[in-house]
Amino acid sequence: MRNLLFMVCCILLATCCSKKEITQEQIAPELASSVPFNGAVEIANGIQKIELIFNQSIKIANASAIKLNDKSVEKVDVSVNTVIITVMLQPATQYELLILKEAISNTNNATLKADIRILFSTKKIVAHASELITPNSSPEVQKLFQFLKETYGQKVISGTMANVSWNIEEADWVHAQTGKYPALNCFDFIHHIYSPADWINYENTEVVEKWWRNNGIVSAMWHWCVPKDMKVSNPTEFAFYTKDTSFDISKINDPNSPEYKLMIKDIDIISGYLKLLQNKNIPVIWRPLHEAAGNTNSYVGGTGWFWWGAKGPEPCKTLWKLMFERMTNYHKLNNLIWVWTSQGNDFDWYPGDAYVDLVGRDLYPETNIHDSQLTEFNKVKTIVAGKKMIALSECGGIPDPGLMFEKGDTWLWFMPWYGDFTRDNKQNGAAYWKTVMNNVNVITRDQMPSLK
Repeated sequence: MRNLLFMVCCILLATCCSKKEITQEQIAPELASSVPFNGAVEIANGIQKIELIFNQSIKIANASAIKLNDKSVEKVDVSVNTVIITVMLQPATQYELLILKEAISNTNNATLKADIRILFSTKKIVAHASELITPNSSPEVQKLFQFLKETYGQKVISGTMANVSWNIEEADWVHAQTGKYPALNCFDFIHHIYSPADWINYENTEVVEKWWRNNGIVSAMWHWCVPKDMKVSNPTEFAFYTKDTSFDISKINDPNSPEYKLMIKDIDIISGYLKLLQNKNIPVIWRPLHEAAGNTNSYVGGTGWFWWGAKGPEPCKTLWKLMFERMTNYHKLNNLIWVWTSQGNDFDWYPGDAYVDLVGRDLYPETNIHDSQLTEFNKVKTIVAGKKMIALSECGGIPDPGLMFEKGDTWLWFMPWYGDFTRDNKQNGAAYWKTVMNNVNVITRDQMPSLK
């Protein structure tokens, strides 16, 4: 009898254990669906959310065990039965999302039965602007623009700013420190009111010609100086900051006003200088009226710090369009690629797709100056609905090129301002420039193709 009871107890115990094992298997979380699904193609790039939907409530047991292309993801959230992974996806890329079985568990701490693998690929780079806005653009402009399109998202072009006006002093300094020239140099027509003079003469294009002959990209901007006081008949004092001049851009709507006539006169002068470069078959990345919005949309009481933004977006957009029409149709300039500079919150200042080839953003962070600037990049991207390529048209510290391509703020080019912003160790300096110019993601002048 005892033997019989012992056998019954053993059977009952075995049955209980078996049921317990089955119960543990049954409660292990199982993936019900995912977005994107395994094998998906043509997934949008940029910041995206991957969603994994399970058959029960779950939690993250080990976030480091969630990997995208062998790298642990940085941002993982859970909502009841859904894991939400925020990632930056690069265009034209094959991805494998690997969820190791110890990564996820249910509320009873039961983990996955097996690893989960989800394969997907992203869309190719969109042709952000398949055509230039200038009709019958010169062959050199077309070649340069094609090069920019092929580069965007794949590499970043290195750049320097002229030391105030019409030179390559900062580019020479970078070369002396690193053995390499930046691929782009930006010039400034800031002194047009004095040219020609023995110290500044924009009619002498030799420095620009030499840069172009050496396969450098030519860019130009214009700190547009106007009389401080328009009531003075023969002014000797000029300024471009709003606080320093009474110049009224709203007169752009009054062709009989002295302000309108001066704006036309100055546009014609600059067009003449740009025409000299066109006659030399030199394309120019042209960035006028930069940072127009200033702080207008940043806080109550904000203003446009340059006179061209002092009266709000509408006069400034009118001036932009007038400049484009006069340079393109009246002066027949076809060697320009037009760059509008955004403040990241100024959609209402955008002249429109028909008047802009590229978009720039000027950034001077005071902390973490070499970090990724993805947030600002995406702000500008939103303003132009992803239709235009985006450049870091001015900066203090150059963002780490490695972080650019890791995080996704793949600027078309970077260009620190001159002086201390280029040379001082607190911003960039010789050692950091060496690191940047030797980064595999950075294009230097020696790597540039001939676009002639």
